[in-house]
This record gives sequence, C-alpha cells and structure tokens, in this order.
Amino acid sequence: MSEQLFTIDGIELCAESFGNPGHPAILLIMGAQASMVWWEDEFCRRLAAEGRFVIRYDHRDVGRSVTYALGHPAYTFEDMADDAIRILDRFGIAKAHVAGISMGGIITQILALRHPDRVLTVSFLSTSNFAPELPPMEDKVMAYFSETAATDWTNEEAVVAFTVGKWKMLAGSKHAFNEKRIYDLAVAEVRRSRDMASMNNHAMVTGGESYLTRTGDIDVPALVIHGTEDPIIPYEHGVALAGAIPGAVLVTLEGTGHELHVDDWNTIIGAISGHTQGREEH
Repeated sequence: MSEQLFTIDGIELCAESFGNPGHPAILLIMGAQASMVWWEDEFCRRLAAEGRFVIRYDHRDVGRSVTYALGHPAYTFEDMADDAIRILDRFGIAKAHVAGISMGGIITQILALRHPDRVLTVSFLSTSNFAPELPPMEDKVMAYFSETAATDWTNEEAVVAFTVGKWKMLAGSKHAFNEKRIYDLAVAEVRRSRDMASMNNHAMVTGGESYLTRTGDIDVPALVIHGTEDPIIPYEHGVALAGAIPGAVLVTLEGTGHELHVDDWNTIIGAISGHTQGREEH
C-alpha cells in the first residue's frame, strides 16, 4: 500500500501499511530523529508474510508528517503516544500489537499504560525505562553529536553524511556495516522529508516521566530485544526493562549495536512473530 497523508485532530501524519488488513495488526514505532524508512520495506514485507498487517509511520518532525519550528516542538511524549492511537484509528484498528525501537520503545511503554485497551502485546527493541541506576551512553555517542553539531541541514550531501556516520557509530562489531545500504536509506529519508532540521526537535521533547516509573504495571505480554554492544542505550537497560515487566521475555543479540541490521532480521522477525502469535485478545 502506498503512503497516506491524513489529518486527525488537526495533526498531519504519514503512514504506510503492508499485508492483509484482515490479519492481526502490528504498529511499528521508530526511534528519535528517524523517519519510517528505517523500518525497511523488506523488513515490513517479511513481517507481513508471517500473517500480520504491518503499519509504519512518520513521527511529527520527521518524514512527511507535520513539522514545527526548530527548537519549539509543540508536543510531548504523551502526545506522540496519542499519535499512535490516531494511526490505529485511521486504519480502523481497535487493538494492535506494538513494536517500538529506541525512542519508539519509550512511546510504546507510554502507550501500553495510557491506552491499555488498544494494545495486545508490546515488543521493545534497543530501549529503556531509564531507571537512574542504569549506565549512561558511551562517550563516543556524545562526541559524535558534538562534532556534527554544525551540520548544514539544508544541504543534502551534508545531512546524508551525518546520517551515515551516525549509524556507523551506533553499529556493533558482529555484522559488517553496509555503507551503501545506509547511504541509500539516508538519501530516501532526505528526499521525502519536509524539513530535515526539524528532526532535532526530538531531543527537546519532554513528558512521559510518570509512565516510565510504572513499567512494572504493563500488563500485556512483553518482548525485549537488545544488542550487547548498544552504545547509546547499553545492554543493561534491556536486561533491566525485561526484569521490570512481569513475564517479559528477553532476546539478546550478541555483538549487535543500536541498529536493525539485516543479518538480525530473521531473529527479530521470528521473535516478534512468535510473541504475537495467537494473542488477539488479552
């Protein structure tokens, strides 16, 4: 299905679906400063082939969804969770499985607690509830973003270079870094974006704290997938998240960083497919 741009509650959002609408729905929620293209087409098609109706979408301030003046995001994390409900409403879906990566995992936690009647299961990839005792990101992450702070967001070449460098820095050691693949995705992202600079608003979004302290109250089946070499949200965060949610299952990706590497897709898709199988009610 081709992308759809629609307006709900005065908010323009862009979404796309894969597979049979009659199958159980899985809503994919991407991380910060990243549009839905990073849930790659083939990943979505392969997940849909498991008998799922897969939906991906652009957050506010990325891709083709609404953008705001740089430095002034007019929304909170709670609003972003409500956007996920707006997407489900647009597709006429009463309840869905939800999978979120990184910031998308934060939104998924909020969603499960704020709208429990709409969520069948949750799958968390490379994310955290950011309990205070957990380790910080690696120094190289802050160093990279500091060094690239002067990126010219109006220059396609500069933005693509920043994006490729970012994903290379976040990659683990197990899998070869496919620079051509990441480059092509970065170009696709830039060319379908309303305003690439606005993605930096995600670093300024507030809210959600009251939900992240209630992780243990999530009462739907939970799956946690985390790489052992994640430099921005260290593996210990995934272990702690799985431990905080009653009955959660942890899948460890040895040698994987903060990434959805194609070499891990069989494991990730298999885990999500198995986790969501036969759970149309809870």
